[in-house]
Amino acid sequence: MGATLPIADPNLPRGHKGQRGAVLVHVKRGRRVTAKSLASTLGVSLNAVRHHLKELEAQGLITYEREHRGVGAPVYLYSLSPAGEALFPRRYEETLTALLDRIVEREGREAAVALLESHVAELARHLGAALEGVPAERRLEVVARVRTEQGYMAQAAASGAGGVLSEHNCALHAVAERFPEICAAEQRLLGEVLGAEVHRREHILSGCPSCEYHVRFKES
Repeated sequence: MGATLPIADPNLPRGHKGQRGAVLVHVKRGRRVTAKSLASTLGVSLNAVRHHLKELEAQGLITYEREHRGVGAPVYLYSLSPAGEALFPRRYEETLTALLDRIVEREGREAAVALLESHVAELARHLGAALEGVPAERRLEVVARVRTEQGYMAQAAASGAGGVLSEHNCALHAVAERFPEICAAEQRLLGEVLGAEVHRREHILSGCPSCEYHVRFKES
């Protein structure tokens, strides 16, 4: 019996809880991770991690690449396959995509973008309410919690007058691919609700493992 892996993420992949769910979550967060780094992160044996990776690969949920790093055996780097990515939250994506297609057909692309921006504005109101009365040093933590509830697998790392917000999952990935305006609107949303300058340094649509926002609060 392998050791029990710690589970602390509310956005476990669909149909996979417990040990294998945890492995999938951390492969998604890390992208191109080694079995050794997974074992260290999760605090379990290397054999236990290798067993789960083998089973997940057999299910078509994980792929790997060999990479030579100097002398010795190659290193195996694990990533989620498209089927593995599809296990993570994509809230209302198919319905919204179909709706946007109809709007574009009937009223044009600008009308579809306006609908998306209205959706982002509603998210901003929700975040603003959650942040009411929250001190600056805890704002990123609250935003990360709310965004995680919305399916974005967010993490916050506060530092001094700002910090970093990382979103490891895009709940509207297919929509964002066709309407990248929603990504720009999200960046504006974060700046407005946090009262901060927000710059995106990594972007899932560009092949990065997360959307990473660097935040600097404005001086009062």
